[in-house]
Amino acid sequence: MNIILFLLIIGVLVLVHEFGHFIVAKKSGIRVDEFAIGFPPKLFSWKRGETRYALNLIPFGGYVKIFGENPDQDSLQGPDKKRSFVHKPRYIQAAVLVAGVMMNVLFAWVLFSVAIMIGLPAPSGYAGDKQLVDSKTAVVAVFPDTPAEKVGLKTGDAILSIAVLDQNGAVTKDIIQNGGSEAVQKFIGSHGEAPLKLTLSRKNEIKELIATPVTGLVEGRAALGISLGQVGILKLPFFESFIEGAKISYYMLGTIAVGLYELVKSGIMGQGDFSQVSGPVGIVGMVGEAQAVSFTYLLSFVAMISLNLAVINLLPFPALDGGRLLFVALEGITRRKIKPQIANALNIGGFAVLMLLMVVVTYQDILKLF
Repeated sequence: MNIILFLLIIGVLVLVHEFGHFIVAKKSGIRVDEFAIGFPPKLFSWKRGETRYALNLIPFGGYVKIFGENPDQDSLQGPDKKRSFVHKPRYIQAAVLVAGVMMNVLFAWVLFSVAIMIGLPAPSGYAGDKQLVDSKTAVVAVFPDTPAEKVGLKTGDAILSIAVLDQNGAVTKDIIQNGGSEAVQKFIGSHGEAPLKLTLSRKNEIKELIATPVTGLVEGRAALGISLGQVGILKLPFFESFIEGAKISYYMLGTIAVGLYELVKSGIMGQGDFSQVSGPVGIVGMVGEAQAVSFTYLLSFVAMISLNLAVINLLPFPALDGGRLLFVALEGITRRKIKPQIANALNIGGFAVLMLLMVVVTYQDILKLF
């Protein structure tokens, strides 16, 4: 189910991104030869007007074939050259290239806004002066290879109560969640490696788990391997939700851009760690976790992926929108056309490098599973 949901999400995000390129190219009078979701081999296709629409077998991506974007003899000298991307003014070329990124950002804004309208789980202090309802102490992260992960604690679980058990399994002391996240963490750490009985609320179902804290995870005390926080529901009226959604989108764009910069910087310096990057396999698991918390949490997760796609696509790397934008900018500065053979070779090489990176990251994802 997670895989199907992941493929559906990727399909929608690609459709949104490529539709941005598609509609701006069409409105600018540029010929669009093909609009495809996924990469070949082709499953099926149909033609409407001058454009062929296709659904391909490999679901990780998609493309729009814009006439003249990868210049050839036909787009440079052919009878339809006036409708070629390469013969359009540079501001139109830039608009077509940026359109996909802008659609991803707008889509994320809409998703955040809808999630807030319905009711988005949010940590205390996240919403500024906005009032959160139904605040509770909840698990906001479960760390791998810890007692919490082994007994099945999940992100989003609300801690209703914790009981300390003696050697016979009898309850010796309780703590109710009203004490807050700091009180719960202090309580867990103050009872050493005594087993704990946790009463949880997960998607409106009451569950009981027994977990034993261990030393060494946190300095100076025993721990289960979870991060706790006060989490409530952020729910706003229609117009306010779109204002808040815009604020969240702006903040997250900046955060993602800084994070990507640090990742690229560490990679250039030879300090990159691919184990900290998730590819398709890793994201499948994250989709399942997000869905388990709530539908609105899943919406916000999809919005985050959309923003990540936007930022990554703006990187000045061949084959990405940012790389093509760089070519347009260089042509504008030098007043000289980049030779089509050079541009096409760089884009093909860049695409090959991106596919290789995806293979490496996917390999790391698979290693994490075992």
